[in-house]
Amino acid sequence: MEGVKKIKELKVVRNEKKYYIDIDKAFRLKNLLPNILKEDKFNCNDGYIIRSLYFDTIYNNDFLDKENGLENRRKIRIRTYNLDTETIKLEIKEKKGDLQCKSSLLISKEVGESLIKGKYEVLKEYDNDLAKELYAIMSLECYRPKCIIEYKRNAYILLENNIRITIDENIRGTEESFDIFSDNLNLNNILDSTVLEVKYNNFLFSYIKDLLCLVDSDESAISKYWNCRNTMY
Repeated sequence: MEGVKKIKELKVVRNEKKYYIDIDKAFRLKNLLPNILKEDKFNCNDGYIIRSLYFDTIYNNDFLDKENGLENRRKIRIRTYNLDTETIKLEIKEKKGDLQCKSSLLISKEVGESLIKGKYEVLKEYDNDLAKELYAIMSLECYRPKCIIEYKRNAYILLENNIRITIDENIRGTEESFDIFSDNLNLNNILDSTVLEVKYNNFLFSYIKDLLCLVDSDESAISKYWNCRNTMY
């Protein structure tokens, strides 16, 4: 292809709290949250499907950084929603102290397929600093596809302080295939619990904190990627 291309970039910086909850608490929250927050437009009748393909170095540095509890670490992934090939994101998510920084590029299915094959040079075609950064990281540090993770999410939002609460269920994964666009993945359970995530800027309103008290669960440093790789080892 000749010339450089434009690409849409998204960036989010916020705090995140994560909790393991059981099925009963998840059911209770899904009935309670729509009365307090606005439902995500993609929720439909009962949530939407998120599928992510995670990359890591040949030495599994990102997995080991999480296992060793490093304060600053990252994850690189391709993500789809409801298996829709019209909305695909290439993301780098970085933990910097208490903050989570997520930068995303909206890519095509063809670009996604090239990345899965290790053809990272497709990112050089874009007039975008993040694309260039990801090209450098993924090529110089020898990133390779490692696993696919899929789950159902219900999401609820409050524009003030960019508050977003998500409930993730039926969390499954595989290391057998890296075809994120396949309709026939053989996925295995990697978590028996449901995961509640509370994401926000600056601070949480008191009534959101009261809601978390109802959850009656301790905050956990949950990583679906780490759980998948740890389960599959």
